[in-house]
Amino acid sequence: MTPRKPGTPLAKSSAALVAEANALIDCISQAEATALLDNPRILLVDIRDPRELEREGVIPGAFRAPRGMLEFWVDPESPYFKPALDDGRRLVLYCGSGWRSALAARSLKEMGRTDVAHLEGGFSAWKRAGRPVEPAPGKGTGRG
Repeated sequence: MTPRKPGTPLAKSSAALVAEANALIDCISQAEATALLDNPRILLVDIRDPRELEREGVIPGAFRAPRGMLEFWVDPESPYFKPALDDGRRLVLYCGSGWRSALAARSLKEMGRTDVAHLEGGFSAWKRAGRPVEPAPGKGTGRG
C-alpha cells in the first residue's frame, strides 16, 4: 500500500462522517432541549473536554462524560461502566458545536442504544441563545 501524501484529501472527510451520523441519529433542536431540562426521563450528557467545561460552563443538571470514555461508561460489561448512563433515561449528548456529539450518538446507536440523541448546534448554540449555563462544579467528571 502506498502511504498517503501529507496534506492530500482523505478518502472520507470529517464533515462527511458528521453528515452521515446526523442522517442516522435523532437530533434534538435547541428549542426542544430547553423543554427537556426538567424532564426526569432525559439525561443531558456533556461530552466536552474538562478544560472546555471549566472555561465555558455547563448546561444545568448535565452529566459530564468525556468523549474518550463514553462508550466504556455506557457499556454494562466494561470495568468503567457508570450506572447513571444506563438507568432508563434517554441520553441527549452535546459537545461544543454538535460534531463530536453526532459521532458519539452514532457510536452508541451502533452499540445498541436506541435511547440516544444529540443536541443540534451543541453548547455554543445553547449559550449564544442565552439559555441557562452554570459554572462547572469542580474538577472531575460526573455530577457534582
